[in-house]
Amino acid sequence: MSRILVIEDESAIRRVLVKILAEENEDYEVQEAEDGLSGIEIIKKEDFDLVLCDIKMPKMDGVEVLEAAKRIKPEVPFIMISGHGDLDTAVNTMRMGAFDYISKPPDLNRLLTTVRNALDRKELVVENTILKKKVSKNYEMVGESKEIGIIQDMIEKVAPTDARVLITGSNGTGKELVAHWLHQKSQRSSAPFIEVNCAAIPSELIESELFGHVKGAFTSAVKDRAGKFETANKGTIFLDEIGDMSLSAQAKVLRALQENKISRVGSDKDIKVDVRVLAATNKDLKKEIEEGRFREDLYHRLAVILIKVPSLNDRRDDIPLLITYFSEKIASEQGTAQKNFSKKALELLKSYDWTGNVRELRNVVERLIILGGKEVSEEDVKLFASK
Repeated sequence: MSRILVIEDESAIRRVLVKILAEENEDYEVQEAEDGLSGIEIIKKEDFDLVLCDIKMPKMDGVEVLEAAKRIKPEVPFIMISGHGDLDTAVNTMRMGAFDYISKPPDLNRLLTTVRNALDRKELVVENTILKKKVSKNYEMVGESKEIGIIQDMIEKVAPTDARVLITGSNGTGKELVAHWLHQKSQRSSAPFIEVNCAAIPSELIESELFGHVKGAFTSAVKDRAGKFETANKGTIFLDEIGDMSLSAQAKVLRALQENKISRVGSDKDIKVDVRVLAATNKDLKKEIEEGRFREDLYHRLAVILIKVPSLNDRRDDIPLLITYFSEKIASEQGTAQKNFSKKALELLKSYDWTGNVRELRNVVERLIILGGKEVSEEDVKLFASK
């Protein structure tokens, strides 16, 4: 059932609009407001899928209603109702966020088409919001330790900027989580987030993967192909395990950072790119520089901000929270009831040496949920998660 609010001070036009909408679709629940002030009060108290709002009204005109409503419930689409002399104002309201406008007297087909389109758009916005929340939940940063608090504070400060960030830490600590949160809290969050695992791509293909290639550049290049930097334009590229990148690819990345330009393999044509670069590594890059495996100039370009992700052993107090989080997530994924862990089981797991960090803990929690009793006990931990 779609709920529609009609704000119109002329009672005759208001009744016509309500009648048309109610008769056209029994799934429309239509409510009325006789002026802007009462309309805003209703919007504050109730939820609507669409608002039809007149522009010229006493007490509070349609432009003021639109501005106020966007502050209260920005996701609700507005269709403005305009008289002949209000057309310029109606067009201006679209710049302010209105979905569309209809002229008086309302044309039946135009009105119904605009209403359907606005409701479809609202549905898409809701679906996208839900999807974004699901994506965010997949990359939730769990923990209340001092170490995690420091990282969260840094993300809040750094994310809104375009500063490059180098994320360091052992395998399994959650470096990719930091990268996702930096992107999601940035001004580029609606643009692409492109992740490249530099260690998983053969050295002879890394340049093509990052910068693309033209047809005929090498044997298997049967057509032109855009690289990850082009795909990430206006968004963020995350170069994971950058310490494994070849020196020739490093030189091209350095140029991209210096000049905001790339060129595809086999082409001399420059392509402008606007990309924020985040990088991560489990290696000591300063040692790699000393041994000639990593460019010092690239390091200084990437390491504007350094974020070190602590090992799980360095934040043991977060282990019970992580176990609860993984238990809920695994139960949801597998469609089973969530299992609790006894106090002694939690204390034993906190005492273990987690060389594989959070990734290893997640695997152990899943094993205990599958093999353990209704409540995971200390004995279950000793049997199925012994270190």
